[in-house]
Amino acid sequence: MTSNVPTVTVEKFYLDHAESLQLKLVAGGAGLAHKIVEGSVNRPGLALAGFYNYFAYKRVQVIGGAENQFLKSLGEVEAAKRIEGMLRRKIPCVVYARNINPLASIEEACDKQQVPLFRTKMTTMKFINAATIALEMEFAPTTSEQGSMVDILGVGILIRGESGVGKSESVLALIERGYSLVSDDMTRIRLMEGRKLIGTSSETTRYHMEIRGLGIINVPAVFGVASVRAEKRIDLVVTLMDWHKMEDIERTGLEQHKYDILGIGVPHVMIPVRPGRDIARLIEVAALDQKLKSLGHNAAREFNERLIERMRTAGGMSGT
Repeated sequence: MTSNVPTVTVEKFYLDHAESLQLKLVAGGAGLAHKIVEGSVNRPGLALAGFYNYFAYKRVQVIGGAENQFLKSLGEVEAAKRIEGMLRRKIPCVVYARNINPLASIEEACDKQQVPLFRTKMTTMKFINAATIALEMEFAPTTSEQGSMVDILGVGILIRGESGVGKSESVLALIERGYSLVSDDMTRIRLMEGRKLIGTSSETTRYHMEIRGLGIINVPAVFGVASVRAEKRIDLVVTLMDWHKMEDIERTGLEQHKYDILGIGVPHVMIPVRPGRDIARLIEVAALDQKLKSLGHNAAREFNERLIERMRTAGGMSGT
C-alpha cells in the first residue's frame, strides 16, 4: 500500500476544473505555480476594507457582486491599492464571479504581483459551492491497494490476495452475474470528508481486465455498459488466501475484523481458497451479509444470543 499527500498548484486546479467551473485566465499567468494550501475558498470582504486579522490568505479568493461594488465605490486608483494590499499577502489566486470584468488597474496589479486572476460566469455562491467540492477532491488523502474492486448490490468490495489466487476469475464470475467492475488488479482510493473511502481505477486501465490465458478484455464491450462504474465507496474488504496458509479459519463470524485504509477501519473477511469452492458465490454472500449488518442485522450475534438463551432456559428447567 502506498500513500501520498497531494500538492495542488493553481495551474493544476485550473487545468482540472476550468471547464466545470467556467474559469478564464485574465491576468497574472506568471503565478500559476503558486500552491493552494487550504481546500476551501474565501470572500475577502474584510481584507478589502483593510482588516487583515484572521485573513485566510492561503485560500482561493473569490470576489462577487458585493465586493466588486465596494471596490468601484472607492474609485479605480484606491481599488487597485486595496487589491494590491491583498495580493502582497501571497494569496494563491483571485476569482471574479458573475462574469464581472476586473478594472484594468486590478489586472495590472495582478500581473505585477504575479497572482493569477480568473473570471467565471457562475454566480458567487454557485462557484463557491462547486469550487469547494473540487478542492475537497484535490486535497483528499489518497492511496493505492493491490486488489480488484466490484459493486455488488450497492456494496463496494475490495478483493485482495496473492498473485494467482483467483481474484480476476472471481471478479469475472461476479460480472457475469450482473454486478459491476470498478477496478482490476490495482485500486486507487481517496478519503472523502474524513470518513468515506472511494475506490476507482487509473485512467489507463479503467473498464479493462487482464485474464490469464485470454489477455486484456474490454469489460463494457463484452458485458454491456451496466457492467462497469467509475467509482464506489468501499464497504468491505475480502482477502482471498490459499487454504493451506490459513492457520485459523473463521467458523462463527462473531469476531469482527477490520482492515485499515488511510486510518479508516473497513470490515474485513478472509476466504480460504481451494479447488472446487465457488469463490464468487462466497464473495456475493459476504456482500449480502455486510449489507444486512449495515441495516442492524448480525446473523452470528443473533444466533449466539439465541443459543445462550436456550442454554439458560435448559439450565433453569434442569434445576427445577
